[in-house]
Amino acid sequence: MSRTITLKLRALAVPLLGLALLAGTQAALAKGCLKGAAVGAVAGHVAGHHAVLGAAAGCAVGHHMAKKKQPEQLKQQQQQSKPQTQPTPQHQPRPGADTTDV
Repeated sequence: MSRTITLKLRALAVPLLGLALLAGTQAALAKGCLKGAAVGAVAGHVAGHHAVLGAAAGCAVGHHMAKKKQPEQLKQQQQQSKPQTQPTPQHQPRPGADTTDV
């Protein structure tokens, strides 16, 4: 009985994973997913031959981490793109010079 449940879960997991990958095909949504999926697949395989589940979880975590990191990167880019303004030197009269015009 447990073998049929395992086969049904596998048969269900593959289409769901495919659907999840198709839903996230936009480049903005895929940031972090590939790296996280690779790490998750390896960790899942080592943890007991659950590479597909590890890849799905890794993709979700990788995407979350990339999304969390994005505002920090935007802030850094804005700071780098701002022109560095130098204070303009003020004209200072020579000591002892008369500054009044007649």
